[in-house]
Amino acid sequence: MPSPSSIFSAYASMTASIMLLRSMAQELIPQPIRGYLLNTFRYFIKPRSSTLTLIIEESTGIARNQVYDAAESYLSTRVTPENERLKISKVPKEKKLTIRLEKGEKLTDVYQGVSLNWRFICAETEKNSANDMQNSNNSISVRSEKKYFELSIHKKFKEIVLESYLPFILDKAKEMKEEERVLKMHTLNTTYCYSSVKWDSINLEHPSTFETLAMEPELKNEIIQDLNMFVKRREFYKKVGRAWKRGYLLYGPPGTGKSSLIAAMANYLKFDIFDLQLGNIARDSDLRKLLLATANRSILVIEDIDCSVDIPERGGRHGDGQKQQTDIQVRITMFYRDFSNATLCGFCKVTVCYRDSDIFTVIPNIDLVALQSNKKTSF
Repeated sequence: MPSPSSIFSAYASMTASIMLLRSMAQELIPQPIRGYLLNTFRYFIKPRSSTLTLIIEESTGIARNQVYDAAESYLSTRVTPENERLKISKVPKEKKLTIRLEKGEKLTDVYQGVSLNWRFICAETEKNSANDMQNSNNSISVRSEKKYFELSIHKKFKEIVLESYLPFILDKAKEMKEEERVLKMHTLNTTYCYSSVKWDSINLEHPSTFETLAMEPELKNEIIQDLNMFVKRREFYKKVGRAWKRGYLLYGPPGTGKSSLIAAMANYLKFDIFDLQLGNIARDSDLRKLLLATANRSILVIEDIDCSVDIPERGGRHGDGQKQQTDIQVRITMFYRDFSNATLCGFCKVTVCYRDSDIFTVIPNIDLVALQSNKKTSF
């Protein structure tokens, strides 16, 4: 058995050799090469994880993520006694309680013998947002809430999850939505807790129907027939290469039934209503995001479309009036351009523009392409 002194001597000799080799490596081998060799060594000795985590965010940046919405609805039916925190809500006309996972909650689902681990994450982030597109120095700090699901699986089940499990969730959520169908009224949320405007919704409880609507029978039947024809002509719109949408222009004094007609159309078609006021939209990008976020099979209502920008007084200077009228043209043209682009990726949208006056103010030199071959009704 070697003596302690010989062991210490061997250790000192080995340490000196290592220090010498290290000094030679630092002198002879450049830093980039040393870093590459070190990373390669770590890669081979690092233990490999067999877990794959999929991130399902609430928004894709422009529109809502359909997989997120489907997962939120589907997971509400998979709640187990192991869950400790749940969000419960119920609004009028809904048959059942709405159950959602609270942030941080975990849930395990089983599909075709595969164990799938879900976790709901909700994090708040702060960032500076330009208050004026023309002046990037004028910015404010806004809070943005980021919601997403984490789906953790074994790597060997990746194909099953992507090709079978997630499509199954989408189909299941669609069935649940049809069973619990409640019409919604969507309005703009312009609070500063978000980086831009978003849609907020409440249940549509307007009692108006075509049976109770006070309107000339011939005009009422004409509108109903026009709506029926529009809904049935999906293949025609696809064949001619046009977006599947229909536009109506309503104008008349307040209290003459414009809103009741819109509600009757929504109740008849079973379409949600999106109420858009162009005066609340400051940026072209916000308008485009809002239009892309509207649901298929919906009615988009544009209020006072010719008054989105103040109309110049007749006594004002000609130059100012011409500039403001140009602003009106830009705003309205911007809407029709973005709406046409947005509806190309969706289907079955009805647009209703209305004005609370006897005469709809026609803006000169505006190419109202979206209103061609559509309906105009006065009250």
